[in-house]
Amino acid sequence: MQTTEQKAPIISEFARFPGDTGSPEVQVALMTDRIKTLTDHLRQHRHDFDTRRGLLMLVGQRRRQLRYLSNTDVERYHALLARLGLRR
Repeated sequence: MQTTEQKAPIISEFARFPGDTGSPEVQVALMTDRIKTLTDHLRQHRHDFDTRRGLLMLVGQRRRQLRYLSNTDVERYHALLARLGLRR
C-alpha cells in the first residue's frame, strides 16, 4: 500500500491544478506506480495468487480510466501515455 509520502510527489507531478487528486491523469499515475510495485513483488513471489488477482483488477481499472480519457480528450490521453511511458 502506498503511503501519503509516496503519493505526494506523483500527485504534484500529474495534478492539473493545485489540490487536484481526482483527475484521470493523477489516478492513472498512482495506479501505474502501484502496478510497478506489485509487478516487482510478483517477480519474487511467483505463487502469490491473491496479489496477482489484485494486480489484474488494478490493470483493468487503469485501462478503464485511460479509455475514459481517450474518449473525452485525446491530446491529454496521448500526453499522459508519453509521460508515463505506457504503450498503447
